[in-house]
Amino acid sequence: MPRFSVIVPAYKVQAYLHECLDSVLSQSYPDLELIAVDDRSPDSSGAIIDEFAARDPRVRPLHLPANRGLGGARNAGMERASGDYLIFLDGDDTLTPHALRSIADRLKETGEPDVLVYDYARTYWSGETVRNVVSAQLTEQGPAPFRLEDRPGLLHLLMVAWNKACRREFVEREGFTFPPGYYEDTPWTFPVLMTAESLTTLDRVCVHYRQRRQGNILGTSSRKHFDIFEQYDRVFAFLDERPELARWRAVLFRRMVDHFAKVFSHRERLPRGTRAEFLRKARAHHRRYRVPGLQLPLPARLRHTLIGLGLHRTYRCLQHAGALHRRTAKFGIKLLRAARASALRLHYRVQLRLPLRADRAVFTAYDARGHGCHPGALEAAFRTHAPHIRTAWIARPEHHHTIPAATGRVSPGTAAYWTALARSKYLVANAEFERRLIKRRGQVLVQTQDGTPLGHMGLDLQEHPAAARDTDFAELLDGVDKWDYVLSSNLHSTLTWERVFPGGYTTLEHGSPRNDVFQKATSADVARLRVRLGIPEDSVAVLYAPARRDYRRTQRSGLDLERLLRRLGPRFVVLARTHDPVQQSARIIDVTGHPSVEELCLASDVLLTDYAPIMFDYAGLDRPIVIHADDWAAYEAARGTYFDLRSFPPGAVARSEDELIDIFATGHWRGSRSTQLRTAFRERFCPYDDGRAAERVVRRVVLGETGLPPVIPLAERHPVPSAVAARTRAPQATVPQPAGPATVTDSH
Repeated sequence: MPRFSVIVPAYKVQAYLHECLDSVLSQSYPDLELIAVDDRSPDSSGAIIDEFAARDPRVRPLHLPANRGLGGARNAGMERASGDYLIFLDGDDTLTPHALRSIADRLKETGEPDVLVYDYARTYWSGETVRNVVSAQLTEQGPAPFRLEDRPGLLHLLMVAWNKACRREFVEREGFTFPPGYYEDTPWTFPVLMTAESLTTLDRVCVHYRQRRQGNILGTSSRKHFDIFEQYDRVFAFLDERPELARWRAVLFRRMVDHFAKVFSHRERLPRGTRAEFLRKARAHHRRYRVPGLQLPLPARLRHTLIGLGLHRTYRCLQHAGALHRRTAKFGIKLLRAARASALRLHYRVQLRLPLRADRAVFTAYDARGHGCHPGALEAAFRTHAPHIRTAWIARPEHHHTIPAATGRVSPGTAAYWTALARSKYLVANAEFERRLIKRRGQVLVQTQDGTPLGHMGLDLQEHPAAARDTDFAELLDGVDKWDYVLSSNLHSTLTWERVFPGGYTTLEHGSPRNDVFQKATSADVARLRVRLGIPEDSVAVLYAPARRDYRRTQRSGLDLERLLRRLGPRFVVLARTHDPVQQSARIIDVTGHPSVEELCLASDVLLTDYAPIMFDYAGLDRPIVIHADDWAAYEAARGTYFDLRSFPPGAVARSEDELIDIFATGHWRGSRSTQLRTAFRERFCPYDDGRAAERVVRRVVLGETGLPPVIPLAERHPVPSAVAARTRAPQATVPQPAGPATVTDSH
């Protein structure tokens, strides 16, 4: 008896069925049967199912002699099911990686409930993925399992069968089946949730719900949308059969009316000339199932009144009036924005004619994000070494909480913003300032850059259109002409910046200001950071920070973190800082939105990256670095690189996921050869990172000093050790070695 019976009905989904079935069979939890139901599909869906059945014995093909619709196909699949739990998946949707393992773990953790409800995300042809907007209902906080009366908000989730795992014995005992027609999920979902003795939730996206441009049933005009009335008749008939469920009548009545209103409001669903008939039927159902004394908020009350009275023309008039109001409001907003922009332009011109403020400095980083990076370190150094300078930070309001209390806060696009740009003597950023910035005589613009470059930058991107995207190189050089100083961490950066950003600026090869904290932090600071991030005590924290792939439309990680952790054993955890958020688990902590990369570096024990420039910063910590270079050729072709990282790495290099597992399992990640490679890497790229880089910049730029603090030799620096550094031996992963010889390039 398998743990899961995954039932996939297929009808006219040949373009998507391969991906759907693959997503099930490639799950890391293999204890399943896949019942693929060919609902007499006129395309190649049946042949695709047979192809998969020939390859994998877990696939149980079922070809129906006649089309029975989605509900009938699911029923046919249930009749063949033998698993502990039933999982439904439409033929054009997919399971996310490790979804079944997460479901299985949650079921075991919560005592085998009747129903487990999990989350989904909509996926679009553009590659965009949008999570369910009411996912807060799936929180795992609080006791579990529970009854529906403990969490009635579950009734407000999307009424679908494919976001639940239902215990097969429970379904068979209650006699649940799917009815024919459209909206067949409605008389399944509500009775299942109301009847279940035990429910639990899984706050994890387990299904990718494909939003097809065409062919989606709910976007097709048909009289079958009238089936919704029979489906709600079935729901209320179920309530009548079970008087103990009468308390849910008011909630279901409101859900029914809201559902009718949604169908009516989508013009593409109802054929021309049927809208009045639809509203008449809705009125009849409203009167039939109305619950006296139901309290509703004003918008819902108006909607219910219009449907209850069957006021078709009134409803349509209000719809048109609402659309007109929205268009008018949109036009008014455009006028207000235009007037505001004109006023701000005038304000800026006036400010440009006023004297510069020699005691003002304004900073920003990463397109007006929070306080941090090189500008953040310099802002702190301004306050320490040049206290007569008043500093301000430009950031969007949602990032203002990251700005120190002693620093002024400026929001982009405001009058204060334009005043700061026009009258501050010092302008400091790690990216380009406002394109409309007019640099005045006497202003000093410091361009900090964003770290040591591995991939091509500036003018070198002219040969790499995938990475350059829409870069206007003439505009780029106009910005370079405004720079007075450019920061550099090493000779490699200096030579690169002066070639790819040619200009008349002065290069300050003084080190990396943002890495000063690595020399100043203490072991107590590291311990506090680990507690704040939720890193378990005595664990090895791996900071996973991959580079952006210019040749990919989406940035989903190519590394299977769940598999990596399973192979390495329970003492390893991953801090994942990726370009697309990852699915969190007990041992995967998503830190993508964490405001400080430096804090993540301090909290971790080892860096796992591919080609991200964070490796140059992390080397200053003198902690292990592992490179996962599985697509080096593609990355180099798309972006170009300044040197072959595989020939001069900061640590062990893996060319595949199995090699990566081997590096950690054997301890090579922190072996003597890895230490030698890291030492050579530090000597080349971290010669000035002694904790005083920001101070040297401030003394040179602001105070005009030439006798700067000397650089502490590399051998005399003592960056704060990692939490695992004091342990006498590396934790060994409780995994078998990969089959066959693995070429681990720790021997470079």
